[in-house]
Amino acid sequence: MSSTIQTKFSRRSFLRTSSLASGGMLIGFNFFTACKDTVKMPVDISKLDYNDFNAFIKISKEGMVTLFSPNPEIGQGVKTSMPMIIAEELDVAWENVNVVQGILDTQNYVRQVAGGSQSIRFGWDALRQTGAFARQMLVNAAAAKWGVDASECTAKQGVITNAKGETLGYGDVVDEAAALEAERAAKRKALIESLAEGEQPPAETIELKDPKDYTLIGTDVGNVDIDKIITGKPLFGLDYKAEGMVYASVLRPPAFGQVLESYDDTEAKAMPGVIDVIKIGEKAKAMLEKEQIDWTAKLAPSEKVVVIAENSWAAIKAKKTIKALWSDGSPLESTKAHDKILMDLLDGKDFTNLRKDGDVKKAFKQADKVVERTYESPFLPHNCMEPMNFYANVTDSKIHLVGPVQTPASAASTVANLLGRDEKDIRLEMTRMGGGFGRRLYGDFVYEAAEISDKIRRPVKMFSTREDDMTTGVYRPAIKYRIAASIKDGEITGYHLKEAAVGGNMYGLIPNFFPAGALDNYQVDVAKYDSNITTGAWRAPYTNFLSYAEQSFLDELAEDMGKDPVQMRLDMLEKVKGTTDDRIQYSAERLQDVLKLAVEKSGYRTPKDGVFQGVCAYYCHNTHVAEVADVVMKNNRPVIQKITVAVDCGIVINPLGAKNQIEGGAIDGVGHSMYGDFGFENGMPTANNYDKYRLIRMNETPIVETHFVKNTLSPTGLGEPTLPPAGAAVAIAMKKATGNRMYKQPFATNMASKPILG
Repeated sequence: MSSTIQTKFSRRSFLRTSSLASGGMLIGFNFFTACKDTVKMPVDISKLDYNDFNAFIKISKEGMVTLFSPNPEIGQGVKTSMPMIIAEELDVAWENVNVVQGILDTQNYVRQVAGGSQSIRFGWDALRQTGAFARQMLVNAAAAKWGVDASECTAKQGVITNAKGETLGYGDVVDEAAALEAERAAKRKALIESLAEGEQPPAETIELKDPKDYTLIGTDVGNVDIDKIITGKPLFGLDYKAEGMVYASVLRPPAFGQVLESYDDTEAKAMPGVIDVIKIGEKAKAMLEKEQIDWTAKLAPSEKVVVIAENSWAAIKAKKTIKALWSDGSPLESTKAHDKILMDLLDGKDFTNLRKDGDVKKAFKQADKVVERTYESPFLPHNCMEPMNFYANVTDSKIHLVGPVQTPASAASTVANLLGRDEKDIRLEMTRMGGGFGRRLYGDFVYEAAEISDKIRRPVKMFSTREDDMTTGVYRPAIKYRIAASIKDGEITGYHLKEAAVGGNMYGLIPNFFPAGALDNYQVDVAKYDSNITTGAWRAPYTNFLSYAEQSFLDELAEDMGKDPVQMRLDMLEKVKGTTDDRIQYSAERLQDVLKLAVEKSGYRTPKDGVFQGVCAYYCHNTHVAEVADVVMKNNRPVIQKITVAVDCGIVINPLGAKNQIEGGAIDGVGHSMYGDFGFENGMPTANNYDKYRLIRMNETPIVETHFVKNTLSPTGLGEPTLPPAGAAVAIAMKKATGNRMYKQPFATNMASKPILG
C-alpha cells in the first residue's frame, strides 16, 4: 500500500520549476535533499550547465536524469544511497541516472553537513518526496497530452503508460511537464506570498511507494565514484588545481600553549620555487579576543608563518629552514599530568549532573556489595588518509573556496566574519574527502587558506603534511570513567557513572542510553579539565570509548552475580519496555532483537573449541547494534579472529554500501581499542607519523560478518554505530581467553606486562 504525505511550504519554501534552454525540466526543492555521483551515461552530459543550480533534478529529452547532491561525501556512501532514494520514487532506471556534487547553497538546503551519521535519517522523507513530486509532474503532463485523467496513468522505469497501453518516455513530456509545473508553482508562490507572517498554506499531498514495491532500494549498488577512485581521477581536495594557483605550507606552534615571538626566513626566501614568506593569525587572534568570531577547536589564537611557493615540495623544504622563536603562552601539558588531573577530578566533588533517577547513595548503603571500576582511554588523532587542505581565491568581488570540509556552511560563515565580507560573496565548492571521522567538522584549514589568499591576493592551495596533521590537529579527548554499582540479593540496585575528560564537552557523555531506564537508581555525572590541547569529535564521539567501559562493566557484574551476561541484558531491557520516560532514546525491543540475532548467528551458545567469545549490545547515532567477538590464543597471545555484527538500521537502502560501513566501523573499533595510543610531553605530541603511531595491520584484521534485522522502519545511519561495540566485545572475549580484564586502552600495550595464560 502506498502512503500519502502532506508537504508544507513556508514563504521561502516552495517548489521551483523552469524549462531548460536546451530542452528539459528543472525541479528544485527548498528542503534538505542529497543525492549521488555518476555512472556512465549514453549521452554527453558534460555539455549540460550544472553551475547555476544545485537543489534540483534535471531531466533531458533523452530521458537522462541528473541529481545534484548538496551534502559532503566523506566515504560514507551518501552520493550513492541518497540518489537511490530519489530514483526509487521517481521510478527511473538507475543506468539513466547521473549525480553531480552541488555547491554550498544555504538558500535552498539545510544541514549540508557530514556528521553524526544523520544524512540518510534526515534526508529520507524529503528525498522520497523529491522523487515522487517529479514522477507526478511527468504523469500529469503525459495525461494532458493524451487527454486522459492522470489517475489512469502509471510510471515505471522512466516510461509512462495509460489504460490503453500507450507509452511515453519521461523525455517525451519534459517540456509539457515543465510548463504545467511552472504554472502550478507560480500559483503556489503567489498564495504563499499573500499569507500573513506565520500563516501556513494548505498542505499539498503526494503518493509515496510502499516499501514492498521498491525495486532499487534494498539492492546492491556499487559506489558511483569507484571507477574514478581506482583510476586516480581528480575527486579529492588535494587533486584540485586552478590557473595561477600557488601552494602554502603553514608553520604552526610545535607545542600546544606556545606562541610565535619572531622568525628568520632568510634561508627560506632564497630557496628555488619560493615566492614569499608571510605571517597570518593577527586578524583571527584579535577577533577571537573580542569574541567576534567562534573559531572552532581553538586552532587560531597563535600567529603562524606561511611559506608561499610554486609547488608543494618547495614549500615543504623551505618551511623546514625557518628559524622560529616560540614562547610559552600557557602551560605546556603532558599526559602524565593529565592522568593525575583526571583522577583528582574523579575523586573530587566538582561534577555536573546529567541524569539522576532514584537514590544511588541509599542503594549503595543498603547493598550487599558495591563494585567499582575505573576505565581509561588516551587521546587519539584522526589521521585521515588525505591530510587537511583547501583552496582559496580571495578577490575584491568574490571569495572562491574549494575543498574537503564536513561543515561547509559554518566554514563559509566564519570566513566571512574573519575577512569582514558578506557571505553572499562566497562560493564554496565541496570535493570528495579522503576521510573525515570528525576532523573535517572543524574548518580551521579553510580559514587559514582564506586568510592566506586574502593577504597575498592570489589563488592558493593550503596543504598539510602527515606530520602537520598529526601534531597540530584535533584529538579525541583523553577520558577516564569510574563506574560503581550496588548489588543486593543478587540484583543490580544502583548504578553511578562518572566521567572526567580533558577538554570534553559536558553534553558528551550520553546519559540516556542503555542502561538508563533499566535501573531504578541511576546517576550520571561529568567533570572536565579545560586544556590548551585541541579536542573535538572523533568517530562516534564519546560512545567510541563509553561503550567499552559500560559494557565491560556489565559483563563483570554478570560474572560477579553468577548470571548469564546475555540473559542479564535481555532482562534489564525487558524492564525498559513500556516506559513513559521520553528521555530514553533507544528501543528496548530493537536492542533485544539485535542481541538475539548476534548470539544466534555467532554460535555464542555453542562456541567451537579454543574460541572465546565476548558479546556487546549498544545503541548510538540512532542505530541498534550487537557484536560478538571471537578470540583465539596463538603463541600465548590473543588473536581477534572474527566479529559477528547484527544491525537494526531500519530500511537498508544499499546493502553493499551498508556492509562496507559496518565492516569498516567494526575494524576501526577493534584497531583503535587494541593499538591506538597517543599522548603529549611538554605540550608536544608523542608521535608525528606512523612509525610511532600504531594502527591495525592487514594481517590483524578480523573477518566481519554482517546480519540485518529486516523491517520497514525509516532508515538510520551507519557511519559510526558499529565502532563503539567492537572494543567492548573484544575486551570481554579477551577476558575469557586470558583471564585478565582490560581497564585501559589500548589493550595491546596494557596487556604486555600481564601474564597471558600463566
